[in-house]
Amino acid sequence: MLNILEGFPLGDLGPNSANALHLMAESMKLAFSDRSKYLGDPDWWDIPIKGLISKKYATELRPKINLQRTTSSKDIKPEEIDPYESDETTHISVMDQFGNVVSNTTTLNFSFGSGIVVPGTGMFLNNEMDNFTAKPGVPNSYGLLGDQANAIQPTKRPLSSMSPVILLKDGKPFLATGSPGGPRLINAILQVIINVIDHGMNIAEATNTLRIHHQWKPDKLRVEKGFNPDTRRLLEEKGHRVRVTNSLGSIQSVLKTKEGFYGSSDPRRSGALTLGY
Repeated sequence: MLNILEGFPLGDLGPNSANALHLMAESMKLAFSDRSKYLGDPDWWDIPIKGLISKKYATELRPKINLQRTTSSKDIKPEEIDPYESDETTHISVMDQFGNVVSNTTTLNFSFGSGIVVPGTGMFLNNEMDNFTAKPGVPNSYGLLGDQANAIQPTKRPLSSMSPVILLKDGKPFLATGSPGGPRLINAILQVIINVIDHGMNIAEATNTLRIHHQWKPDKLRVEKGFNPDTRRLLEEKGHRVRVTNSLGSIQSVLKTKEGFYGSSDPRRSGALTLGY
């Protein structure tokens, strides 16, 4: 998504303008479409990673975005990658003065995971079976579609949306960020990165800014409460099926600047905390 969007002047369009949101939503649909086909346990499935993250591939995808109208999800299919080859989740981000950095996401997947506690440890076992594709073309509890890459097989790891991120600037840690939220966390992280890099926001502004979410199917653009009605109207005029939803993600970040470290915990969920030592 970032590779696709770097070809558009997001900084000039302004944060959360209708045109910027439209571009982000369209890139989300393209990425989640490919996700449905290609992502699974890499020990079992040959994932075309170099192709998926290729700048050349993004250049091929970019013209598929109509600047004036949304493209229906039924008209979007996973692309051919091979030619390019050569609510119960927790995230923590940490940096120190020596350049050490951690961005870690862990999950039980749904309330209390499997409901089983390992005797003597106090630890719950997770429940990741819903992350598998039980049947191609049938959505899971998050509405996500998958294919054979993520089919259920013994000893195989299910596909997860968890996407802890570390950004480097001049080869040194610059931003550590991540979020819970199932598939919504992918797009929450995307928007925080864009807010920091393209819109020059500080980490608190980047975290607090309203968010959108599109995952290809179902073909709905979810927007958080509080978006300007005019912005929603402009998106609907482009053909988006806008649905107002509750909070999207819970970003936890550390940003390193010349002045020092700045942390931010998302106000969307209770229980988060930012501390300096």
